Amino acid sequence: MLTGVVLAGGANRRMKGELKALLPIEGQPLILRQLERMRPLCKEFIVVTNDPKPYLPILDRSIRIITDYFPSQGPLGGMHAALSLAKYPSVWLVGCDMPFISYQAASHMLNRKKDGFDAVVPLIKGGLYPLHGIYDRSCKAPIVTLLQKGETSISSLLHHILWREFTDRSFQENGVEMNFITSIKTMDDYESIQSLL
Repeated sequence: MLTGVVLAGGANRRMKGELKALLPIEGQPLILRQLERMRPLCKEFIVVTNDPKPYLPILDRSIRIITDYFPSQGPLGGMHAALSLAKYPSVWLVGCDMPFISYQAASHMLNRKKDGFDAVVPLIKGGLYPLHGIYDRSCKAPIVTLLQKGETSISSLLHHILWREFTDRSFQENGVEMNFITSIKTMDDYESIQSLL
């Protein structure tokens, strides 16, 4: 069992004021698409945001909307809040700007995590993608230490936990397409993704 977590914070500076999580993708807000894709693997859902108000009208009441305990501390602060309140021992963490998240990829990573790791993170073409990773709730303690030192990136956490990468080759061997790492950073990205659908 997993808790699915969507980090929906961030300033959206390059998005002309639009909230990425609410951008329509195939006729529905991106965040609803993500939660649907998480459903086969997750039994609990958490959305972490600095401003819950825009999400209240569209999210089912069963989805927990929480805010950071450590405000304005980036994705690591959001991750801390989710790990603090997750009911299940592991969370599948994604950013709200990822339209193609893959429960198949997450399922394979979860199986790897069962080998005793605190986290499993995709390593695709030499790049780490911590915002499509599986993390143990025990990661909360080192996150607090990092936040107290001013560290705000999830990548910094990997130096303080026992983690394993899941490589593009491993995904390919398991028949998983690698487009799950795609993210929307700008309106041009959004328009490009729309043209692919």
